[in-house]
Amino acid sequence: MFKLFDFSLRLNGFPIKKATAELEKIIAIPEEKFEAYLIEKRNKIVNFHLENNPFYRKLVGKPEIENWNNLPVLTKKDLQQPLAERLSKDYSEKTVFVNKTSGSSGDPFVFAKDKMCHAITWASIIYRFGWYGIDFNTSYQARFYGIPLDFIGNKKERFKDFLSNRYRFSIFDLSNDVLENVLSKFEKSKFDYINGYTSSIVLFAKFLHQENIVLTDVCPTLKVCFVTSEMLFEEDRVLMEKQFGVPIVNEYGASELDLIAFENTKGEWQVNSETLFIEILDENNQAVPNGKEGKIVITSLYNKAHPFIRYEIGDVGILDERSTFRKPILKKLIGRTNDVAILPSGKKSPGLTFYYVTKSIIEDDANVKEFVVKQTKIDSFEIEYVSEIQLTSSQIKKIENAIELYLEPNLQFTFTRKPFLERTKRGKLKQFQSLL
Repeated sequence: MFKLFDFSLRLNGFPIKKATAELEKIIAIPEEKFEAYLIEKRNKIVNFHLENNPFYRKLVGKPEIENWNNLPVLTKKDLQQPLAERLSKDYSEKTVFVNKTSGSSGDPFVFAKDKMCHAITWASIIYRFGWYGIDFNTSYQARFYGIPLDFIGNKKERFKDFLSNRYRFSIFDLSNDVLENVLSKFEKSKFDYINGYTSSIVLFAKFLHQENIVLTDVCPTLKVCFVTSEMLFEEDRVLMEKQFGVPIVNEYGASELDLIAFENTKGEWQVNSETLFIEILDENNQAVPNGKEGKIVITSLYNKAHPFIRYEIGDVGILDERSTFRKPILKKLIGRTNDVAILPSGKKSPGLTFYYVTKSIIEDDANVKEFVVKQTKIDSFEIEYVSEIQLTSSQIKKIENAIELYLEPNLQFTFTRKPFLERTKRGKLKQFQSLL
């Protein structure tokens, strides 16, 4: 059978066949040899970047490593400089996969992965979804994600959706009239699974509850629902399981890395130990014992184009005491919540909508360092930002146009440049906050 999804990856230069074979080799490593594999891989990637990446060599300040724990912990701020200055030797922006982080932590930046690294990221995702009988080449996905609203960006995304065998529901408006249409699409389609932002899917479950409808009654092909990007609360999981009639699977990932943790069929939040090395560190960057909370710090073992070595993702978590090198288990993730904005028209938009709005100011010149959006009244919002130079009136106009496009007209926005932004006690910057 022709595998359209695999073909689309190969078409873009991502060697998925080679990456899948590499992942299968890693999965086959027995428990007793896994610690040695991890140590070898992490030392290899550090040495590669010390040799081939001037940006990383300067950060480390030494030509070689003596002790893993003495390596610097990278923050998103360290990476807020033009991408070309952060790439390894023999890699250019034309030969790598380039993308932007969502900025959900308030520190957006552009990142890169070499093509093998991006392929192994996909191999890892395909493998984990396979635990639930989902095949990206044949299973039909109901996707609750944002989508560009400009004509070209929209058509590109829709074409990617076609190649990936998925139908996308735009999450910028999830009022009841729109959710009626979403339900109607489920009635007419043979969806195998749901995938998308937690808050958007929860809004759909609440609508079904209000209408007293169980989704599998109208879409019996549905097998599973995967939620991502935001905190999954237990009461929301219970509601979704009841209203969808399928298991809810919690995913934790970062676009610049890979899937970080993925709920396995036993209900454990299994950490990806195949392509990433995860550490939980205290404020002094020392490892804490399993069972204790600390900041999540991640090393990408396969990215040669760009160093993500001891990279602080901005979340706080706890590894389970039962964790091993082969099978670490995330006991708890602290943070990553998003509010929902309620607008004058009655439209409801998840906080992540502001990623698409603020994308217009997140450029690779690294001017805007941080931003937060606060809803102060039903029609009024404040954007606070930290930047090297003040936003110009034309940049502000561009943002206002994006706001009108993604949200609705006649909303009031004020822009305030600040020397720094207030953080939570845990050091997390909440990108969107409703003060209503």
